[in-house]
Amino acid sequence: MVLIKWLARIVLNLFFQARFSGLEKLDFRKPTILIPNHLSLIDAALLATRLPEEVTFVVNTRIAKRFAPLIRLRKHIAVDPMNPYSVKQMVKTVQKGAPLLVFPEGRINTASGGSLMKIYSGVGYIALRTGATLYPIALNGPERSKFSYLKHKIRQVWFPKVTVQIGDPFTLDYDRSQSMKSQKERAAAQIQKKLEAELVSSRVKTGINLFNELLTAAKHHGYNFPVCEDLSQTFTYKKLLTASYVFARKLAAELKDEPGVAVLLPNSAAHLLVLFALFKLDKRPAILNFSAGETNMRIACETASVRTILTSRQFVDKGKLTPVIESLGHKYRVLYLEDMKDTLRMSDKLSGFADFLLKRKATVNNTEIVLFTSGSESVPKGVVLDHANLYANMQQTHTVMDINARDVFFNAMPMFHSLGLLVTVLPVLNGVKVFLYPSPLHYKVIPELAYDRNATFLFGTSTFLAAYGKAAHPYDFQSLRCVIAGAEKLKDEVRQLWVDKFHVCPVEGYGTTEASPVVAMNTRMWHRKGTVGQLLPGIAYKLEPVPGLEGGKLLIQGPNLMKGYLLHEEGFKPCPEWYDTGDVVKIDEDGFVTIVSRVKRFAKIGGEMVSLNQVEEMATSCYRDANVAAVSLPDSRKGERIILFVTQEEHQIQTIKQFVKDHGHSQLMTPSKLVRVEKLPILGSGKPDYVALKKLAEEPAADEGANAV
Repeated sequence: MVLIKWLARIVLNLFFQARFSGLEKLDFRKPTILIPNHLSLIDAALLATRLPEEVTFVVNTRIAKRFAPLIRLRKHIAVDPMNPYSVKQMVKTVQKGAPLLVFPEGRINTASGGSLMKIYSGVGYIALRTGATLYPIALNGPERSKFSYLKHKIRQVWFPKVTVQIGDPFTLDYDRSQSMKSQKERAAAQIQKKLEAELVSSRVKTGINLFNELLTAAKHHGYNFPVCEDLSQTFTYKKLLTASYVFARKLAAELKDEPGVAVLLPNSAAHLLVLFALFKLDKRPAILNFSAGETNMRIACETASVRTILTSRQFVDKGKLTPVIESLGHKYRVLYLEDMKDTLRMSDKLSGFADFLLKRKATVNNTEIVLFTSGSESVPKGVVLDHANLYANMQQTHTVMDINARDVFFNAMPMFHSLGLLVTVLPVLNGVKVFLYPSPLHYKVIPELAYDRNATFLFGTSTFLAAYGKAAHPYDFQSLRCVIAGAEKLKDEVRQLWVDKFHVCPVEGYGTTEASPVVAMNTRMWHRKGTVGQLLPGIAYKLEPVPGLEGGKLLIQGPNLMKGYLLHEEGFKPCPEWYDTGDVVKIDEDGFVTIVSRVKRFAKIGGEMVSLNQVEEMATSCYRDANVAAVSLPDSRKGERIILFVTQEEHQIQTIKQFVKDHGHSQLMTPSKLVRVEKLPILGSGKPDYVALKKLAEEPAADEGANAV
């Protein structure tokens, strides 16, 4: 028997090259339960090669019969999930002092290797009954093996590399005054969160270059997998890598000693190619917001200290940006993709193809990306993200969102928007196809394209989703299985429109450019209407009290947080230990986050704090057929006053004044002035442009289309 165990261990470790970490943390002097995620039929066998002999494995009776010769090599309990006595048997085993290994998902993952399936409450019950210490164990790799249940969802191989990470022990936090059912549910939720956090911890990396991660993704998912598409071309991994190598060589000759370059391009396969070519060169791309106007683009270039702008003649022409580019061209060199393509020589192409054959890796000397804040409240700041920050946020998102090779991401959010960048790179590095569309404003075209490309994931703001929903045929979104809203609050009427018309419920998320960007999101498993979901695994938080307000200002920590800011004419400012989001939030006992408002989005009227976001929500309920936005201005009598912009001419301020009274709202929420506009100024991210609105409110001309209380 000893010889057989030794041989099994040698064979499994040889073929799967399993790397274990954290074994030294195990302490079995107290009741202990080990809780790994479950990815394949060989998980238990792999764990058995290195875990101590006293560990008892819990195995499904069907699996125990199928793999009897291997199962007999270790202590085990064969259980029938439908038999309640199985749990009692496990409780007795732990109470006797034997460490127990049980897969809390209760079955092999069939959704996605990156995310967990539901956690059964039985494991929580065992821990509650025994007071056991739990050890989360993160398995990575077996999902890619022929022994997983993910055929057609992940490209499988016989012997993938496997990593096993054993996390820090924890005990359940419970309330004996609750019913046992409630205690079990809360225990299962705690186990889920701990295991998700361990999975993220096992997957995040430091000192990485996303180009090298592209090489790994191509190897895992197949070089001929079509990973990116736009209106004019499709990139397989092979084509994307080869083109990146070729273009990198061309850019190296052009940029020479320049550490970074400004990129002014729409969502397209060419934009993705440019980014990976720059990653290969260790050049820092500063992605410009082409909707920000010449002044803000000039400020962005100055902030990022670039000397060259990389763009496309076709894009400049179609986007009517010629005057802007001509003006910027007086100070910055402008390189056009078309010109660089036309000057490619055969030697460039052959050298690039040779690089692909040799799979040459990039260095990790300068792995930064610069994005710019939306400028909705002030002059845009440069946000310096490391490749490791973006990669961490991908892992955090992937851990709570099941995606696989059958999915198609439809992304019309521009890459200068942090969400647009994430949902472009995330699928590409995880074997999922992404379709890139150049503008989120083509409300009639996007539903047709989503239908034509069989999109399964769609991303947008509440404003964009409302427009798509109104323009689309009820069958256009028949293939969608997930719609994610961010950047602004998802309005109830937009959510209901999608549910009624398409039978799809959009889920709301929350993020900030500084966090690469996702901080919290609702998922199909964990969802609560009116919230932005739970914080992603791996993100720590604390709330800083704000006088006069419920909840607190949200401060966060995590591997996805930026390196720091680039401030115009000031230089680099490193990210503090705790990043202040500037948002006032409430977090309930289940971890769901409700955004109250931005700290800067409050008006102080008569000494009281009034949320401008809540004023907008109230105004939306009052003026249901209009778009609204609220700003505040100084007031000599009350401190500040509220100006409300509406997009319908017939509305009067008396209407909202009566609405406030009828619905019991505070009189402080009543706008002092109503300004009628044809349409609200919108940033490229889909958010209202509050800077422009505030300037408009300050102009005497605003009084012409206004009426006051």
